[in-house]
Amino acid sequence: MSALEQFIGSARWFGGKGREFTVTEIRRLAWLNPPKDGESSLDRAADGETPRVRIELVTVQYADQPADAAEAGSTETYQVPLAYYGEAQERLDHALVQGCDDPELGEVFVYDALHDRNATALWLAAFDQEWRSEDLTFYRLPGHELDLGAHSTLFSGEQSNSSLMFGDDSLMKVFRKVTPGQNPDIEVHKELTRAESEHVAALYGWLEAAGRKGEEPLQLAMLQQFLRTASDGWELALASVRDLFAEADLHAEEVGGDFAAESRRLGVATAQVHDSLAERFPTRRLGAPGLGTLSEAMTQRLDDAVKVVPELEQDAAALREIFGSLTEITEPTAVQRVHGDLHLGQILRTVKGWKIVDFEGEPAKPLSERVRPDSPWRDVAGMLRSFDYAAHSVEADVEEGAQIAYRAAEWVERNQTAFLDGYLEASGRRAGGDLSEDQQLLLRAYVADKAVYEAVYETRNRPRWVSIPLSAIGRITSGEDSS
Repeated sequence: MSALEQFIGSARWFGGKGREFTVTEIRRLAWLNPPKDGESSLDRAADGETPRVRIELVTVQYADQPADAAEAGSTETYQVPLAYYGEAQERLDHALVQGCDDPELGEVFVYDALHDRNATALWLAAFDQEWRSEDLTFYRLPGHELDLGAHSTLFSGEQSNSSLMFGDDSLMKVFRKVTPGQNPDIEVHKELTRAESEHVAALYGWLEAAGRKGEEPLQLAMLQQFLRTASDGWELALASVRDLFAEADLHAEEVGGDFAAESRRLGVATAQVHDSLAERFPTRRLGAPGLGTLSEAMTQRLDDAVKVVPELEQDAAALREIFGSLTEITEPTAVQRVHGDLHLGQILRTVKGWKIVDFEGEPAKPLSERVRPDSPWRDVAGMLRSFDYAAHSVEADVEEGAQIAYRAAEWVERNQTAFLDGYLEASGRRAGGDLSEDQQLLLRAYVADKAVYEAVYETRNRPRWVSIPLSAIGRITSGEDSS
């Protein structure tokens, strides 16, 4: 295996972990700092201060798929920004890709450029100048002056992408796995920024690479407002649950860390974002044929899930009945652009309220599915499930007992109700003071569909937590889960 293959295979952002693969193509884009007149290729890389920097698009071929089965997932393309130095850089030992003889540069040391402040400054300058080359274009939206003196800091927690903070001024997200076409995160942030939505970080710019002949461009990165005062929604919810569990005799509404008011505000923010998306993107009505297709898709996901999680079989008949009930809906339902993967980990609390982030949708889905209009109830269901996760993930880490289980259920019901009340009030979707029968059928089906997805995810990634969605499915099918 080559040094580049080893680097990609061990990277946090690589989506093919555990699968055998080979690098089949490397597309080298323009240098972000091309040599000046009279300057040799290696001059800038030799001084130990300013590397030569370029973005390379690396295509990998998986051994478990035939070479002609690209649609089946045999190949993927990853963005690998690289910094080339003429001498080894001890400060970047942790980011070394390889030392090699490059046909253009000669003997060089190659590093992951996103770990190198000397390299990342070039991205910030390129956004400021709206720089372009034959195959790269940096786009900017008006209204914000970038701090070009800000140093970058690479976030360590992300997995599928890489993000850098430039001081307190801006944040750049670099998409690692790339495909031709508009990235939904850029597309949605662009429209919501133009709509002056208060519930997203403003988009400052984005980077595109020219597509191959007959292909759309590849969107490689986005630069946006850095939310300096932000706190993670998931962590705030967990803190609230722990506060409740620490009290012996108080109810959820009596504990100092009660989260219900925040849940209600989050419901309002979600509704307002949905309304903005409906204004900025096409919407349509889904009638009986479309609802039948939705029912079939949910049922098929269940059938596939049972093969991975055999424990689902005991509730499969009841789940199929829930999904089949979508065909009983009498009125067409509205579908529009939605978040697609909304949960407490996708929201940030700032001094100015809740901000929703990461509009890419479920990363495992093809781009065509992630941008397809869907019911807003999918996002609502995702958040309702996330409240359940927050309470029961903390419950799993404390001593079991009927009192703790009761408190977890109490916290979930209180916050789900608050979120849903805020959402219905702000969106005007409340029918006669409550959900209509059609709305109840839709929401219940989306909640069940999300729980089935979670069961598969946990089985593959966190088996210790698979009881959380499985227990929820038991409550949903028995009618105990009011959501």
